[in-house]
Amino acid sequence: MKPVLEHLPLQSEESFVVKAFDYAYYPTPWHFHPEYELVLVTESRGKRFIGDNIVDFEAGDLAFIGPNLPHLYRNDPAFYAPGSTLRAKSIVVHFSENSFGENFLSLPETKPLQALFSRSARGLEVTGGTNARISAMMHELCEHKGLNRWIKLIEIVKTLAESDELRPISHESIQGKNQTESDRMNKVFEFVMKNFHRGITVSEMAQQIHLAESSFSRYFSNRTRKTFITFVNEVRLSHACKLLSENQINISEVCFQCGFNNLSNFNRLFKKMYGISPLVYRKEHDV
Repeated sequence: MKPVLEHLPLQSEESFVVKAFDYAYYPTPWHFHPEYELVLVTESRGKRFIGDNIVDFEAGDLAFIGPNLPHLYRNDPAFYAPGSTLRAKSIVVHFSENSFGENFLSLPETKPLQALFSRSARGLEVTGGTNARISAMMHELCEHKGLNRWIKLIEIVKTLAESDELRPISHESIQGKNQTESDRMNKVFEFVMKNFHRGITVSEMAQQIHLAESSFSRYFSNRTRKTFITFVNEVRLSHACKLLSENQINISEVCFQCGFNNLSNFNRLFKKMYGISPLVYRKEHDV
């Protein structure tokens, strides 16, 4: 997949970027950048795409994303509705190895950091008590300047490196390489997110981006390491989890609202992806 290259410019006298964002909805498309990124969702909900992984996100979601790993945070439809008062807020930190100074990561004392940065190639979800500690430090980071802010960043990455509450996000390491095809891939994402509740064919999607069906199939699988239909089903199943955990509608209705037209197929795919049936998933989430 070839997403857009994003760059958050450094201000004078700083070696890394800290931004607190407040939008009506997250505007950044499927993108990548050469910096490491910590992103804390402080107010928002929707679907998070990192590498080849698709999950729902909400306030408190915290991820550590390695260099050039493509990602996208797309809000729920309610955020795009006219007159919506919903807000999409986050704290984002971009830094590079150079932010710590030349040869810093060559020191024997920084081996835990070297291991952490290597693991971040697949993205890391920060959970449990580590999530709470890092979230608090990221809020503090917004208030600090100069040396104190740099020291706080060291404290954050040290805490991450020592934690056993980090989970890999992407099944594989996927690297963005250029931005020439960003418009095409973002059209695919937008089309699927708007239409997954109904039947979508490879032929229809190919027409949307002006490719022959066979060319589109190769194009998509080469860049995402999965078929287009697999991707659509993953989006549908992610939405099914949301419906199962938040609504009282029956499982058949969940199936059809997510774009599946066959209940047995829905049950089979759900169990294959999550290891349990939709009914068991609902019971475990106390709906």
